Amino acid sequence: MTRKSGVPHDAWVLIADGEKALYLVNKGDEMDMNLVVRDKDEQDNPKAQDWAANRPGRFNDGPSVHRSAVADTDWHQLEKERFAKDIAEQLYKDVQKGRFKDLIIVASRPALAELRKELHQEVADCIRLDVAKVLTNHPIDEIETLVSREMENT
Repeated sequence: MTRKSGVPHDAWVLIADGEKALYLVNKGDEMDMNLVVRDKDEQDNPKAQDWAANRPGRFNDGPSVHRSAVADTDWHQLEKERFAKDIAEQLYKDVQKGRFKDLIIVASRPALAELRKELHQEVADCIRLDVAKVLTNHPIDEIETLVSREMENT
C-alpha cells in the first residue's frame, strides 16, 4: 500500500538552520512525493570566538576603583538572525509573485523560532507544516520520509 505523503504538487519545502537553506519543490503529488532542489543558500558565518578580536570592554562603576566587564556582542548569533530575516523577506517576495501556495519548513529550533518571528502573515498563511529538526545535511530521500511521516501526524 502506498503511503500518502500529503504534500501538494508544487509545494515548497524549506530546510534550514542558522547558516544554510535548501529550497525544495514537490514535483510529485500528494500520493508520491518527489522533492527536487530549487535553490540553495549558504552564508559564511564564523564561530562566535572568531568574531571577538579584543577583550570585553570595561567601565567604571562610579567613583570607586571597581570596574565591570561589558558583555561582548554575539555577532555569530546576530548573523543567524539576519539570515532568517533574509529568508523571510525572500519568501514574502516569492509568495507575492505567486511562486508557491503551500510551504513546509523544517529548521533547527533557533532558526525556526527566528523565522516564525520574521515571516510576513501572507507567508505564514501558506505554511502546511513546520518541524523543529536539523536536516540541512541529509539526503533528499530522508527528508521526504520525515516530511511524509510528519504530514501523516498532523
